[in-house]
Amino acid sequence: MPRLTKIYTRTGDDGLTGLGSGRRVPKTAPRIAAYGAVDELNSHIGAALAAGPNERLAAALRSAQNTLFHCGAELCLPEDQRTPACGPRIEDRHTLELERLMDELSETLPALENFILPGGAPAAAQLQVARAVCRRAELDVLRLAEREPVSAPLRRYLNRLSDALFVMARYENASRGVAEPIWDSRA
Repeated sequence: MPRLTKIYTRTGDDGLTGLGSGRRVPKTAPRIAAYGAVDELNSHIGAALAAGPNERLAAALRSAQNTLFHCGAELCLPEDQRTPACGPRIEDRHTLELERLMDELSETLPALENFILPGGAPAAAQLQVARAVCRRAELDVLRLAEREPVSAPLRRYLNRLSDALFVMARYENASRGVAEPIWDSRA
C-alpha cells in the first residue's frame, strides 16, 4: 500500500501526469480521461452514500466504490504493461454481483410503465447523477478502447453499473415511499 506523505508534487504543472508505469503522458490523454471519469463517478457514489440511502443500498454502494478503485488502478496502467503483481483487476464476478443485486431489488419494484426523471429522495436523486456520470465514464473507457486494449470485464462492469445505479435509485425512492418523478411527454 503506498504511503502518501505529501499530496502535491509539482510534477504535473507542465500538463503531464504519470501512469502506474511511471511513464509521463499529457493530462488530456484518453487514458487519463477514462480513469478521471471513473474517479468522478466514485465521488458521486460517495455523495449518494452521504445522502443516507437505506442500508441494503449503502452496502452495495460501498462495494461499488471499492470496485471502482480497482477500475482506476487497472486503467492507470496500459494492458501491455500489466503483470499479475500489478494489483486487482475487474473480473466477471464483479458484473455478476451487480446483476444479482439488480434482480433482487427489481423483484420488489413495480414494472416501469413510463420513463422516469431523476429525482425523488435525496439519495435517489444523487444515484441518478452517479448513473449519468457512469454512462460518461463508460464512453471515456470505450474511446480509450478504440485506441488501445482495455479489458472486456472492466467495460462490461461499467455498462452494468449504470443499470444498477438506475435500479438502486428506483429502490431508494420506493423504500422511502417517495413517488418516482414521471416524464410528462406532453409538457
